[in-house]
Amino acid sequence: MTPSSRFPVFAIVFGIVFAVVYVISVDRNYALFTYHPAINAFGAGVQEGKDGPAMYWYGWLATSGIIAFVAGALASFLPGSLTRRLWAGWAWVVAVIVMAAFAWLLRNYFLR
Repeated sequence: MTPSSRFPVFAIVFGIVFAVVYVISVDRNYALFTYHPAINAFGAGVQEGKDGPAMYWYGWLATSGIIAFVAGALASFLPGSLTRRLWAGWAWVVAVIVMAAFAWLLRNYFLR
């Protein structure tokens, strides 16, 4: 079984969009759902903690994954003349920018 010639386009776009949407999801708290570990329950959207802290990380991952999957799938249907110009290095460039963005978002967290 050989992979499709469209998979590299999907993978590059997925990686770029996932990283960007993840930073936005964390910064704006766009969690698809909330996990309440104290009562072992999930809730739709962003919710306050119930009998303990709420965990949004799983919701941020789900939000980012769904949006990145849709963007990658749509990009894989673009004509080859457009996708040939897509440089795979953008996935690394965006990853470094996202790490810098998280360092900026967490700048006061470690200085307490």
